[in-house]
Amino acid sequence: MTKAEIVQALYTRVGGFSKKESADIVDMVFEMMKETLGRGEKIKISGFGNFVLRDKRQRPGRNPQTGDPIKISERRVLTFKASQILKQALNPRTGNGAHDDLIEDEPDEDEDESDVAVAVPVAAPPAGAPAASAPIAAPAPVASASVPNEAPKE
Repeated sequence: MTKAEIVQALYTRVGGFSKKESADIVDMVFEMMKETLGRGEKIKISGFGNFVLRDKRQRPGRNPQTGDPIKISERRVLTFKASQILKQALNPRTGNGAHDDLIEDEPDEDEDESDVAVAVPVAAPPAGAPAASAPIAAPAPVASASVPNEAPKE
């Protein structure tokens, strides 16, 4: 997304501002962020994440083309850590927590170990593909192999 697209989104979604005013607001927000980070302060946006400025020390490195050793100068770097809310929005769960049930540590007391079914996530069909009309059959039970409890013979 470009700065112009942010200005356009502000203009169309919020309303009440001209395009010039929308551009001024976006410029002002970015300028405030630059000034805050320039002072060494972090920016915390609730529900979005944190922008933090870190100081890196001088360290040895090498020129990737020649392999010659060089010194990498000390500098400030900007890092961003996404909030849990943003992470969840970018990686939504499908269904009702289906991923939580993918791995089963122990079978239930009334289940025979050889009858334990393994849940396998199924990818959605590609966009534009016709939907399947027949239901998908459940996976066949997986027979567990017995493993002896003795050390390997040498």
